[in-house]
Amino acid sequence: MRIHTCYFCSSPVYPGHGMTFVRNDSKVFRFCRSKCHRNFNRKRNPRKVKWTKAFRKAAGKEMALDSTFEFEKVRNRAVKYDRDLVGATLHAIARVNQIKEKREAAFYKNRMKDSKAKQKAQDLKELETNISLIKPDVVRVREANQLNAQDMERQTNVVGGDDGADMDE
Repeated sequence: MRIHTCYFCSSPVYPGHGMTFVRNDSKVFRFCRSKCHRNFNRKRNPRKVKWTKAFRKAAGKEMALDSTFEFEKVRNRAVKYDRDLVGATLHAIARVNQIKEKREAAFYKNRMKDSKAKQKAQDLKELETNISLIKPDVVRVREANQLNAQDMERQTNVVGGDDGADMDE
């Protein structure tokens, strides 16, 4: 069972899914869904369509160069089945996936560093311009005390008050 990648958006195409287009020169194009097939027929460039992996890599939003990508290459070489080799390979695949996830998280964190600084500067600027909208702590504490006093009054009226109805009757 081989999982192919979509020619247009680079997402996985599982067996029995998607569609295959074979050109007159015998070049095979596999598509995950009709959306990708339509865009291919309209001769759109995947690097210019924002939702494709090609765009994300070209724009620097995803990792483009990493040694973990070497493990994803297709190898058309038949290997004799060996139970130990398969077990070791599965452990290696799990380890490579862990490493890849850590590197992607670090890449994202590093990419968002500038964005966080810009957002913080923007928030500070907004705070400076609209400082009058924020109430000082003294006012907030005074209002909280008044609300607490009103709540206490209501509770004492409910508990100790006589509204003329007895529960014994």
